[in-house]
Amino acid sequence: MPPRAHVHCTAPPPNPIVAPMPRSLLPPALRLLAPIFLALMAAPSMARDPILSIPVDCTLGEDCFILNYVDSDAGPGAADFTCGPRSYDGHKGTDVALLSFAAMEAGVAVRPAAPGVVTALRDGMPDTGLSDTPPEVLDGRDCGNGLVIDHGNGWETQYCHLREGSLAVSRGQRVTLSTTLGQIGYSGRTAFPHLHLSVRKDGQVVDPFNTDQILSCGRDDGPEDDLWGEVIAYDPGGLIGLGIETGVPDYADLKAGGGRAAILPATAPALVGWGLIAGGRAGDQVEIEIRFPDDQRMIRQSQTLERTQAMLFRAAGKKRPAAGWPMGDYTVSVRLLRDGTPIDAGERQIRVGN
Repeated sequence: MPPRAHVHCTAPPPNPIVAPMPRSLLPPALRLLAPIFLALMAAPSMARDPILSIPVDCTLGEDCFILNYVDSDAGPGAADFTCGPRSYDGHKGTDVALLSFAAMEAGVAVRPAAPGVVTALRDGMPDTGLSDTPPEVLDGRDCGNGLVIDHGNGWETQYCHLREGSLAVSRGQRVTLSTTLGQIGYSGRTAFPHLHLSVRKDGQVVDPFNTDQILSCGRDDGPEDDLWGEVIAYDPGGLIGLGIETGVPDYADLKAGGGRAAILPATAPALVGWGLIAGGRAGDQVEIEIRFPDDQRMIRQSQTLERTQAMLFRAAGKKRPAAGWPMGDYTVSVRLLRDGTPIDAGERQIRVGN
């Protein structure tokens, strides 16, 4: 890929009409350079790489997160641009995921990563994901509902897994950064509501976090080879939800947005703290702690992950004591540690009883 050219985006004002100085009046040294200078002035403006914005109406690290990066491993394995495992074999884009299906139902807008023209689109596929969409419907339609935008100079972006019936643009329409394309959905070959963004130059996949394709294993080598207009830190994985349930929660229910009640009955048969995690790696530790209203520890448990997973949950708790639960505000805290160092943590309070 040619190096990025740093030029101003605004168009220059019309050239004033100025009569050129006769060559005979130029100093001898400049007479030799004049043809070169005039040729450069006549050449077309140098093309540059597009500057991209995160194309979703949410805030990374708050109500959405990066689930997967482009696969940088040319072989049968998979690795993100830091040689980390936050990708899968053959993945060709950046996945920006929501925190739950409930967030998807509330509606999160998708917008262009850069201005351009819509060249292709599809709508009408159900928001039933990989597990509940008939194979014949998915055949050749892994992207689900989506579209492609042409940005000029061979650059284009593709947007996948949009919500059925949400596409708000048409083929041939020129779009800007403020144009609403549709909403994040659950259509196509996906296991969780997210937007898949692919970036291509002359038909070849480009990682917007690593345009020079040089890997710096174990770290992000900095924004100099990024296409993003603002610096986006590498996401090593972390906590995307936590709470207390009255028993071991159902994984599907947690992904749907359940398990987040603020008040539980004093008659609950158990109190179980849980944490929903993205990007957990084999060897990571998940610590779960629940404290009574008087701040005394009820339980603290550490669990070691046996394998790397894009998403997972862990839970720990205790059955109701014979005397019942003391009423008041219980605190649940969850930490994700890697090589003994916390990389993410969170806590919240849940009222037990009235």
